[in-house]
Amino acid sequence: MIKLKNKKYQYINRELSWLQFNARVLQEASDELVPLIERLRFLGIFSNNLDEFFKVRYATIKRIDEAGKAGRNQLGGIKASDLLERITQTVIKQQAESLKILKRIQKALIKECIHIVNENELNSAQQDYIKDYFIQKVSPALVVIILDENKELPSLKDHVAYLGINMCLKSGLNQYALIEISKTMDRFIVLPNEGDKNYIIMLDDLLRYCLNDIFNIFDYSSISAHMIKITRDAELDLESDLSKSFMEKISNSVKERQEGAPVRFVYDQTIDNKTLAFFKSKMGVEQTDSVIPGGRYHNRRDYMKFPSLGRKDLLYKKITPLLIKNLSLEESIFEAIAIKDYLQYTPYHTFSYTVKFLREAALDPKVKTIKITIYRLARISHIASSLINAAKNGKNVTVVMEIQARFDEQANIDYAEQMQREGVNLIFGVQGLKVHSKICVIERKEKDKLKRYGFISTGNFNESTAKIYTDYTLFTSNSKILKDLNKVFDFFEVNYKVSRYKHIVTSPHYTKTIFYKLIDNEIANKRAGKPAYIKLKMNSISSYKMINKLYEASAAGVKINMIVRGICCLVPGIKGLSENIKVVSIIDKFLEHTRLYIFCNNEMPKVYISSADWMTRNVDYRVEVSCPIYDPDIKQELIDTYDICWSDNTKARIHNITQDNKYIRNKEKPIRSQFVTYDYLKNKLDQ
Repeated sequence: MIKLKNKKYQYINRELSWLQFNARVLQEASDELVPLIERLRFLGIFSNNLDEFFKVRYATIKRIDEAGKAGRNQLGGIKASDLLERITQTVIKQQAESLKILKRIQKALIKECIHIVNENELNSAQQDYIKDYFIQKVSPALVVIILDENKELPSLKDHVAYLGINMCLKSGLNQYALIEISKTMDRFIVLPNEGDKNYIIMLDDLLRYCLNDIFNIFDYSSISAHMIKITRDAELDLESDLSKSFMEKISNSVKERQEGAPVRFVYDQTIDNKTLAFFKSKMGVEQTDSVIPGGRYHNRRDYMKFPSLGRKDLLYKKITPLLIKNLSLEESIFEAIAIKDYLQYTPYHTFSYTVKFLREAALDPKVKTIKITIYRLARISHIASSLINAAKNGKNVTVVMEIQARFDEQANIDYAEQMQREGVNLIFGVQGLKVHSKICVIERKEKDKLKRYGFISTGNFNESTAKIYTDYTLFTSNSKILKDLNKVFDFFEVNYKVSRYKHIVTSPHYTKTIFYKLIDNEIANKRAGKPAYIKLKMNSISSYKMINKLYEASAAGVKINMIVRGICCLVPGIKGLSENIKVVSIIDKFLEHTRLYIFCNNEMPKVYISSADWMTRNVDYRVEVSCPIYDPDIKQELIDTYDICWSDNTKARIHNITQDNKYIRNKEKPIRSQFVTYDYLKNKLDQ
């Protein structure tokens, strides 16, 4: 392993790097190039990301700290206790910045005749509307918890905000209560327009306005309401009971997640100390928990659903998903794929090709078997419906369902139970490994022989995320690739049987080895005076082993360009270590989710699309598939789209040791890669 004189420059801590990714999301909320309502929605994404970070990563570090382990090897050389503190301080600064951004957005909304009003700003007509709305829609579903200092606090829901109530009774005592800000009710209530002015009040403020109606049975002299929120450890602790099925254990563990230990407590910083101390004590908030002073409103993830109010001018212009050239949705997709491979690049291309592939397979009498891996499905999934339809039509359908997909466990369990009832053969992954590969193989009887068709993707088979996540899907009838993919399904059925693959690259057995060889080839070519470069695009890189290999290539003079949306533990641009590595991150309208790996190979590029990031979990602890691209046209298209992303000088930020998220700015013509990519694919369709 290459070492620096100053060890702290060797890797960037993954948690601190992730927080800088979320800072880039926050930059989108601040960016005036982004339509106004979309900026509010980016604030919601920032908040939602932070919730999940605390539930998973902060909770993990807290466990390491409480177990008495220094955990420095796992945490990039930082003590767990120190890292917890650094996270908290970073988040406090980011939260303060997010509140400033929110205030700027609200001022800009006023200029657009959109007013977000609170309970003290209502006119008489709005007051009447609010009272009626409360009686008709809010009061029947309202959850109010009256608290007693001598009784244990009922379990509070994770991910839900509460109004903490303090009533100063005329008797001289204090009566505390909690009002749940229900996720089943709209957080933003649109009030009647007044001329060209739109008015919105948040549910929190509606409740504040109606406090007297809620607590009219109490004889109090004053009443206050401040928002508080608790975030719990989301780790699943599985039972060891051998009499229970794996699915039952997961289901029980998901339910128990609501009882997980607190890891973060957020509160309205205007709350008085006595009330704050009462709620912290009742909720079991400990010294190692992250305590974040916030503003008047929490659960700002709800801004992702901020009403559009019919203002298309304040939203991103919707694109029309493109067709793939020469691949018709009105003709047999198998007949087209039998001739050549096709590449679907969502959301620029329509996701309908994936659905069409499975629907055709479900109906085609020649199709005998369908095998597919499922990680996250849409709430209403045409993919699941097609698979069930296929089973009803007598096809042998095998679904490898990953029911431990974080926060989608219950949804996947529900779909799994539905599929089982309809005769689908279900396999629940591999013990000790998550199944994160995105693959499908079907077998079709043609002229008394079975011919395989299939697809390999970088993203989930999910109609909802396909509208906002960028992902590649290769449709192919290449017998060599599909033979390898079929071996992956053999591994799911017989876990101890590990096959050799001639074409695809799989985790956990071969990803590291094969990509090491590809990097070594570039090193050898560079030393021989031949052309050498590496171009990588991924969500995150945190595997120290993969990073060290890239450091080795950089030290040999190989030019390495990397597009990394999220976590980047690699430190680029350090003389003698990584001076030949450049890393950028693109955050824009769509979520960059593609994994694409390009190796020069002496000007005969080797190109792979993959389900795997270069994180330890993807390389060593998941079932992943990287697929080589053999079709020359598709290979060139992938290289072209990579180069478009790399040339972005509008939404690209620089990864560096300071993690300051500076935008790339130069004298070249402004390039916003996501928009240019759409135009590139549209032009190809028109040619």
